Amino acid sequence: MQPMTQFAHLHLHSHYSLLDGANPIEGIVRRASEMGMPALALTDHGNLFGAVQFHDTALKYGVKPIIGCEVYVARQDRRSKNGGSDQSNHLVLLAADATGYHNLVKLVSLGYLEGFYYRPRIDLELLDQHSEGLIGLSACLKGSVAWNLVQDRYEEARQAAGQLSEILGAGRFYLEIQDHGIEEQKKANSGILK
Repeated sequence: MQPMTQFAHLHLHSHYSLLDGANPIEGIVRRASEMGMPALALTDHGNLFGAVQFHDTALKYGVKPIIGCEVYVARQDRRSKNGGSDQSNHLVLLAADATGYHNLVKLVSLGYLEGFYYRPRIDLELLDQHSEGLIGLSACLKGSVAWNLVQDRYEEARQAAGQLSEILGAGRFYLEIQDHGIEEQKKANSGILK
């Protein structure tokens, strides 16, 4: 296989994403290095458990580590504990610098301390308070943009994207397009491109 030169995974789960990832960090980073990726992000679900191991392993293999997390964002207030387990959307956050890393640690910690309800959750109020130095990606089908698009709520999807863009700041929020052969992704991708 020919090495890639200008590609870096920015949404990637390891075995620290409980029930959602099986990739050992050493294997992920080694493969990225073999493929010539200059950088790699680790964005486990709701936690930073693998951040130190990932950082050290990436440096060992000459790959720039990008610390991130796919956080759960409560649709209402993070402290609200009603409505069952499906009361949040996903959002990928990447630390762009040391300030971003500290804010990411703060958000993930507060997700456990203040927002835990089935999962560690933050909300948009908390994100707004700790957004400096962070870059956001709209995430998977559970992200607020794709989630609304799949339900034929284009205006709500636009509003969600606008709100996240406003909170994170100019040039720090990006829409994700994913293609895993899932029918709903085709619908979400079409809406995102629109």
